[in-house]
Amino acid sequence: MDNPSFIPANVAGTLDGLFRERVRLSPDRTAYRHFRRDTKQWQPLSWAEMGARVSRWQQALAREDLDPGDRVAILHSNGPEWVAFEQAALGLGLVVVPLYTDDRPDNIAYILDDSGSRVLFVQTDKQLRALDPHREELTTVQRYVVAEAKHPERLAEDPDAVLAADWVSDAPGLLHERGGDPNALATIVYTSGTTGKPKGVMLSHRNILANAEAAIHALGIDDTHELLSFLPISHTFERTCGYYVPMMCGATVSYARSIQQLADDLQQIRPTALISVPRIFERIHDKLQMQLRKDSAVRRRLFNLAAEVGWRRFEVQQGRARPGPSLLLWPVLRKLVASRVQARLGGRLRFAVSGGAALPPPVAKIFIGLGIPVIQGYGMTETSPVLSANRLDRNLPKSVGLPLPGIELRTDENEELLARGPNVMLGYWNNHRATSEMIDPDGWLHTGDKARIDEQGFVHITGRIKDIVVMSNGEKVPPADMEMAITLDPLFEQALIIGEGRPYLTALVVLNGEEWFPLATEHGLDPFEESSLQDRNLQTTLLKRIGEALHDFPGYARIRRVTPLLQPWTIENGLLTPTLKVKRAKVVEAHGENIENMYN
Repeated sequence: MDNPSFIPANVAGTLDGLFRERVRLSPDRTAYRHFRRDTKQWQPLSWAEMGARVSRWQQALAREDLDPGDRVAILHSNGPEWVAFEQAALGLGLVVVPLYTDDRPDNIAYILDDSGSRVLFVQTDKQLRALDPHREELTTVQRYVVAEAKHPERLAEDPDAVLAADWVSDAPGLLHERGGDPNALATIVYTSGTTGKPKGVMLSHRNILANAEAAIHALGIDDTHELLSFLPISHTFERTCGYYVPMMCGATVSYARSIQQLADDLQQIRPTALISVPRIFERIHDKLQMQLRKDSAVRRRLFNLAAEVGWRRFEVQQGRARPGPSLLLWPVLRKLVASRVQARLGGRLRFAVSGGAALPPPVAKIFIGLGIPVIQGYGMTETSPVLSANRLDRNLPKSVGLPLPGIELRTDENEELLARGPNVMLGYWNNHRATSEMIDPDGWLHTGDKARIDEQGFVHITGRIKDIVVMSNGEKVPPADMEMAITLDPLFEQALIIGEGRPYLTALVVLNGEEWFPLATEHGLDPFEESSLQDRNLQTTLLKRIGEALHDFPGYARIRRVTPLLQPWTIENGLLTPTLKVKRAKVVEAHGENIENMYN
């Protein structure tokens, strides 16, 4: 690796060792940028400044009479304070439990109780008040540290709560040096819990460092990069790739203000690399398609031509196609079309990584065709998380790429993908049975995903071992693939296929509000009246569009009935996990009457 700023995992030793080494090696370089609401400016922080901040947090934590191995939790949005709290805790040998800021209070309380966390760092006093109904159950939590208080007088009356500004030391100090064990537990990350209570994934320092180093070698990221962080750091994908990878290679991270302001932040920061989930690309894709429908036929043809020629150019660069005369059009098409789309993402992107779920091939093809290199990867929390990824020079978008260095992947007789390597978790917290079901005696982790590994080593995910709808006629249907295809139509924000044990397939679909209003008007319906959703002509239109979205699927994958909905499935109503995965059983339960009506 030709990067003098790179810190190998064996030099770092532990995650806090990595931070100390980065502060020593690059004290004056910019570590982070965050937007200050008081000055309305992006404020840079050097590694030396971050080191001083972490030392002050460490002094505060040291006063709490905690022992190495004790758990501390964090419920805070992305930013330097997240990093400061975690690094301070890790430097004292504590175990960090990340929480999602938009998770439900009962779920947060369950994780705090299950992990036995002793300190909770929360962003606002409002978040703390939301936990009030559960406080009596949280017998292990001895201190609630609040970053921002709208009502400090109420906080002062709480004997276990303290404002961070009063708790954190003002005195400068030195970062705590310790000879930590790389194989020791560093963090417990709770899985989404789509089918039940979350399980605590135990990851060691070595697990995460090994994965970060492998990702750097695979992607070629170095200290010239600037990342824009907008996925929650509590998500292992962002934590490893958007936090520890930049720290290891010396890159700069800017923290986005919010998803709502992401488009503006992209223009201001102009990142060279993005770590994202498919939904972000899908939303940009949907907006492009909506805009195209309003444009003239000439502009639509120009856009499609640019995407087609750009894709051909990409395939030539990858060695999978021969050059043709159409490539001569690329300089003009790039200037007229592609550069404008690239500018929406800041205009400096060298690559964007998509992970956490499958990226629909048509979406990947549009972005890549317009000159935005999208690298799809695959992994899971239990593997710290990345197992495979495409490379810039070996990018097969219909696959999830090649195994990362040091990771073994194979399939068994059931076509299940198995993984083995230094990034595989220590196990599940207080759940030996679940651990033994996940990792076999030979150290192979069973992913639960069906896969095919082609002759070149590219991994293709073909379905879930258990996530299959078996109809009453014995036909087996992969619902996730169909749902992905349906939501490529901008009209459908979310979709769920129903059909287990049933004679035919039906679908619940959540309509996109921006698309619903003109569609209702077109059918002479009142968009605010719920009964409009039952209009027969509307149902016919919806089934027709769903049929068009599924035209490449086998004949049995036909949706016979549909129930349109306007209320989205969210984390707040308990139908989405914090990582935005649909809780299938919960949605089915919530819409049981609608489902039965589709089969009556």
